[in-house]
Formats: sequence, structure tokens, C-alpha cells
Amino acid sequence: MYPYIRQQNGTKLLMVDDKPFIMLAGEVHNSNSSSVEYMEGVYDQADRLGMNTLLLPVSWELTEPEEGVFDFSLVDGLILQARRRGKKLGLLWFGAWKNAQCYYAPEWVKTDLVRFARAQVEKGKNFIRRKDFYEMPYTTLSYLCDATREADAKAFAALMAHIRSIDETENTVITVQVENETGLMGTARENSDHADELFYGRVPQEFADYMKAHTETMVPDVREAVENGAAGGSWSEVFGACAEELFSAYYVAGYVNAVAAAGKAEYPLPMTANCWLDKGEAPGKYPTGGPVSRVMEVWRYRAPEIDVIAPDIYVPDFLGMCDEYTRRENPLFIPECATHSYAGARQVYAVGHYHAMCYSPFGFEDIGKPFSATQSYLFGVDVTDPALKTPQDVEEYGWYSRALAEMMPLLCSKYGTGDLQAVSSERAAENTMLFGTFGFTAVTDSPMLSGKNGVCMVVKESEDTFYILINKAAIAYFSADADRPNVDVLSFEEGVFENGVWKAGRRLNGDEVVTLIFQEPTLLKIRLFAYL
Repeated sequence: MYPYIRQQNGTKLLMVDDKPFIMLAGEVHNSNSSSVEYMEGVYDQADRLGMNTLLLPVSWELTEPEEGVFDFSLVDGLILQARRRGKKLGLLWFGAWKNAQCYYAPEWVKTDLVRFARAQVEKGKNFIRRKDFYEMPYTTLSYLCDATREADAKAFAALMAHIRSIDETENTVITVQVENETGLMGTARENSDHADELFYGRVPQEFADYMKAHTETMVPDVREAVENGAAGGSWSEVFGACAEELFSAYYVAGYVNAVAAAGKAEYPLPMTANCWLDKGEAPGKYPTGGPVSRVMEVWRYRAPEIDVIAPDIYVPDFLGMCDEYTRRENPLFIPECATHSYAGARQVYAVGHYHAMCYSPFGFEDIGKPFSATQSYLFGVDVTDPALKTPQDVEEYGWYSRALAEMMPLLCSKYGTGDLQAVSSERAAENTMLFGTFGFTAVTDSPMLSGKNGVCMVVKESEDTFYILINKAAIAYFSADADRPNVDVLSFEEGVFENGVWKAGRRLNGDEVVTLIFQEPTLLKIRLFAYL
């Protein structure tokens, strides 16, 4: 059975070999997966970090170097290498878009500007220098070009058919991302004559009706525009100040859906679409039309073949972005995030609080190294984030990943329930976790603690038994039963999971019960007794 997504307790679980699977992943730097030989060293780093999955780009230009001539030798090499190294893969299809540009389109597409039209940021121009961004050169393929969409979809379908032919039994490839950070920079919509004709024409009525019926989940300004707009008419009449952005989203999402549908017809793996966050900026400052939260309703309507919208999160308010991208029953799937010192703690919190499907730092090869701002600034990273000053410790990250991987059967059994909770130093005030009779308070902002990246995850095994994963935090337990307000510890031990089974280490029923402060990553099991 190929990988699929299953509903459980109101959340979504990725199923691999008919078992729940959490992608404790890392995305490689874009060019590294173009060489199987180079990837050997990357896998060594993934092993150190305890990752079970790698996210690897597969580019259109290397897959179809000549039209109709496909070369899957690199794909075969990457899949066989992943099997040999004991990893799963999430493949990233770099087709028409990568970071809102056409870097990875084949030469035969790039050089035929008649058949494969470029997006006109300025009318009549296929190439501009962005006046709003340091004269950065910019060009991309048009989201309105039928020939590009059809060629892209044909190549993606061939890729998916090939993956099925070599991997349907082994399930090495478990998800596929369709395109990368789609959208248009420098303007809110294309400005070609064809784009003008569509924009000033009528909005498809079924879409206008859908938007009117789904305003309750929209961000405030989009909701206001939709509610105050006409029931039918041109894009400006129906969507007011948001018309250009919604126009782009409608056609970008439709393009991506056509590519995804062609691929799923060959091999229906779970498919995602990632986005460069808008960060509250004006359309055109970020890839407009991509699946940012502002236009989620458009993507839901136009791209039903996309199973998960996946935010690339490089902003200080990491948890706020997680909230935003999960509030519409979208599972948390993070294909890209920063590699600074919060990365490990955020992985634990993503699993423990959001019940994440995937967590994946980008360029994980660099975990442990100082941050370099130049390239990241150009591609959406908020380089003012103070957390970037401190790299993530490799050993700490690896400990977290291995602990979560060994706990995976237990964790997945609790996904979608209140039996799995977490506390983060990034929301230190939200420090209480209730589990029926018992509760825990985890303090992550005490002066006694070393660092600002504390985390505590608690899993309820039974009414009186809990597992605690903790670092840079202090924890206290209490009774939530007014009739039995007193609590004793029946047993308290540190240990590890091996093959999903708890193996006890030291018994900690002595002084440690009183001073529950942990400065290093630690896994604990505690049994409690409540009485009058």
C-alpha cells in the first residue's frame, strides 16, 4: 500500500506501510541533491541529527533535458541511496517555479518565449529589475500559459509513474511537493494583455459563490473585501482591494492543481504545496498567488489535489505562524525553517503541541554553523531574528530526533487527543498541561535555567502514568481532582525507548522528586497517586 493520509481524532496522520509516521526531516540545500556522490556526506549529517526523512529537490531541467526525453537516473540513484541509508524521502518538484522564479525549468522551455510565455510584471516586459528590492533581476514563467502548464504536468506525471515503477513496494518516497514557493514578485498580478482581458472580465460565478460562502475562515481584510463585494462581475467588482491578489491565487492554484492531478493519476502519493510567508507585506513583496494563509480559501477551491499547505517559516513568531496554518484543519507540515538554537526545541513542540506531520529545517547540512544572512535575506528570512545569533547544537538536535523517533508509535496513538501536550519557552506563560486527574506545570523562563530554548512534552500513557521529554525547564505535578488534592510519586525513573518499548535507567525517587529541574535533554517516566 502506498503512503496516504488518514483522519484520526480530528487531525491528519501520514501513513507509511499502513503505520503512522512523523517526518522528523531535513531539507537539503537546493543543489546538493543533483549529485548522489555529494549526498553521501549529507546523509552522514542527517544520521548525526537523527533524521528519518530527507526532503530532496528533483528538477524539471535534469528530468527532461530535451522535450519528451526523460532521464530518471538521478532519481533512481537518490531513491536507492535513501534505502541504503535507511531514510524516507519527500521529493520536491522544482518545475516552473522555485522561489517564484523559473530557475529549474529546462533550456527548451526557457529559450522559447513564444510558446512558454514569461510573466509580465510590467506590460510588455519579460524581465525586470525590481525597484522595490535593490534592483534585483527578476523573471518567471506565466501562470496563465497553457503550454507551460501542460508541459510541466506531463513531466511531473512521467516522474510519478517512474517512482511508482521502482518504489511502490518499498515506499521510500512518502510525499511529494508540487513546485516551490509559487507566485509572482514585484506586482500583485500579471500585466500582460491576456491577464488584463481575464482580470477585467467576469469572475467565474461558481468561484465567487464559493468565496461568499466561506468568509468565516478568511483573514480580516480579505473577508471584508469579499463580504462587501458584488455577487458577480469583474474581479475588482467582486473582490475590491484584494482583487489582484485573489486573481493571481486563482490561476496559480489552478496551475499547481493541474500538475498535481497529472501526477496523482500515475501515483497518488500525498502532495503538498509550500509557501513563502507574506509577513504582512504588500502583494508583490512576497510571491503573490502562492498558498499563503491570506488566500487559503482560494487554494482549497482551486487545488483540491493538494493535500497539505506547507509554510516555510523563517520569522521570530514561529508559533504564531504554526497557529495560522493549522486553524483551518490543515495539518502542520513545515518543509523549511531556520537552523538556529530553537530548531530542536521547536521540533519537540511541533510534535507535542501541534501534532505535526512534518518538521524540517532547511539547509540542515549547516546545523551547528554560524548563520550567514546574505542569501537568506533575499529569499524571505527575517534576518533581524535574534535567535539566529546562536546555532543549534548538533548533539542536542540528534537526541531530540532519536527520542521522538523511538516514541513514534506512542506519540501517533495520541495524535488528535489531549493526551499529548507540550510547553515552550517561546510561550512561557502557557505552562500548564492538564490530563484528567493530574496536571503538570513546566517553567521555562526561570533565571536558574540555561538558555531561552526550553521545552517540555508530556504524554499520558494511562490515568496515572506519564512520559516526560524535557530540557532547560523545571516541572511540577499536581492533582486536578478537588476530592483528592494530594499527590505522591509512586515511581520516577529516567530512561529511553528502544523499538517503541520503555527501558528504565536510574530510579529517581529520592531528592530528584523534589527538585525537578533539567538542564539537559532528558526522558522520564512518572507514576502518580492522588488521595485525600
